[in-house]
Amino acid sequence: MAILVTKWFGVFLCDEKSGRILDKRLMPKDAHVVAEKLASVQRGSLLDEERELAAKVDGKLAVADRRQSELGKPEMFDSSSITPEKFGYDGEFMHEVMIGLGKLRTSEPIPRDRSLVQAIRSLDDQIATINLYNERLHEWYGMHFPELADYAHDARYAQLVAMNGEREGVIEELGIEIESIGADMDPADIGAIRDLADTLSRLYEDKERTEEYIQGIVEETCPNMCAILGAPLAARMVSLAGGLERLASLPSSTVQLLGAEKAMFRHLKSGKKGPKHGVIYQHPEVHRSPYWQRGKIARALAGKVLIAAKIDQYHGEFAGDRLNEEFMRRVEDIKKRYPDPPKKPQKSKKPRRGKRGKDRSH
Repeated sequence: MAILVTKWFGVFLCDEKSGRILDKRLMPKDAHVVAEKLASVQRGSLLDEERELAAKVDGKLAVADRRQSELGKPEMFDSSSITPEKFGYDGEFMHEVMIGLGKLRTSEPIPRDRSLVQAIRSLDDQIATINLYNERLHEWYGMHFPELADYAHDARYAQLVAMNGEREGVIEELGIEIESIGADMDPADIGAIRDLADTLSRLYEDKERTEEYIQGIVEETCPNMCAILGAPLAARMVSLAGGLERLASLPSSTVQLLGAEKAMFRHLKSGKKGPKHGVIYQHPEVHRSPYWQRGKIARALAGKVLIAAKIDQYHGEFAGDRLNEEFMRRVEDIKKRYPDPPKKPQKSKKPRRGKRGKDRSH
């Protein structure tokens, strides 16, 4: 059987058993042209040379790269004997081609899902910073007006402190009557606290803009995933996978456990019980279900998410509503089949024995 092998310097049709080259199409001695062809290969496209050689095969054709699976069945093949020097390509030319390839790939438009990954990580950084600033503001301003924490939270707390400073002004804006047990503070100290509160207030505004930006990207690039997971969770899963393309290539078992990598490594290292779900746990149908149903529901959800990711990645027709309905039917089926928790196996009691081994259980 013939097998198709693509190298940076050409495409080769080889005999799978002997490794003998049956036919070939060498790359031109133009570094820019070769770089463009290699860029096309890296993007997952088939070369004209590959199609031309594949058309010459009458029987079954195997391919050495999964990218070429349209032409034949992927098979393992040792092509180390096919070297560039045998066909007149030296190291200097290869260096020129690789430099050109690097320039081409780095100047390509960035897919929006790549920006989504960075935006999610930026949001995580903002949340971590907000939590630190929030804790510091509550501890510092709490010495002056500890009761404020009962009347305002998060962004509202920061806004009240930033706008008013002194507790009298905050009390007046809240429209409440309260006698605080807090201590009086120097005006300079109040000014420093207001600066901190103002910074925190602006961080909350930045976080809100980032969330709106993420919502817009994920609804545009992942409409099917959004229909199943909602925009925030869909964005989080794309980020954990490292991009929509990689998410679409993962097995559903890996999709199910995205975000639970630490628990999985702990399971592999210590033998403790493995995780049943990762960030997919945030889906209402998973975290609201009884513990004995969650793994099955998470598995069903991961399968639908993977299908949705493939449709979004390859720009197929919208099927999010249908996938969501199928998932909900599966959830109902799981709840009917497994209404009660599994019975725990009873440990058998061993009879007590004396020093000489006699049964003393009676």
